Amino acid sequence: MPDSQAPDITGWLKQLRGDTPEAAEAVYVLLYRELHRLAASHMRRESAGHTLGATALVHEAWLRLSAQQHTAWRNRSHFMAMASTMMRRVLVDHARDHRAAKRDASLMPLSTTLHESQAAGVDGDVVAVHEALLGFEALDPRAAKVVELRFFGGLEIEEIGQALEISPATVKRDWTAARAWLRRELGGTAASGGA
Repeated sequence: MPDSQAPDITGWLKQLRGDTPEAAEAVYVLLYRELHRLAASHMRRESAGHTLGATALVHEAWLRLSAQQHTAWRNRSHFMAMASTMMRRVLVDHARDHRAAKRDASLMPLSTTLHESQAAGVDGDVVAVHEALLGFEALDPRAAKVVELRFFGGLEIEEIGQALEISPATVKRDWTAARAWLRRELGGTAASGGA
């Protein structure tokens, strides 16, 4: 739903800067379905046995977003772009915590270790893509944001253009260039999402 069809969301978002529980509740209720769709998109890239689900991801991201007191929310697209970024951070933090827990665990029987190492491959990919994206961000911050919103968030070209206030053609160019760079950095397997 474009911002022009939801002027009340923009008003509520502007009230989030203050300590207004009514605004927080209104934004959460109005955007919950979109946040859940975004979280589900993020979760599709995770392993089947992931301990977080889309609902838990929405809640964790919401807690982090609602704690932001100095962000001037411009509109729904801006908020959703930041929600996607926050969900990515939650998943990366979760993957890093999972890796650390595995390092600290005592030795396990070979069959269990083999099974867990195969299941952990996707968590490692999330961290690898995240780290490569941080490197790419130093070269082209806007194109890195396009990748984040498209690859991690599953946003469409038009949604990304609205969120970043750029044309769909620019989004497509950034997406193409960034995918090529990430493929080279990650050995040809990353950011293979649609055009």
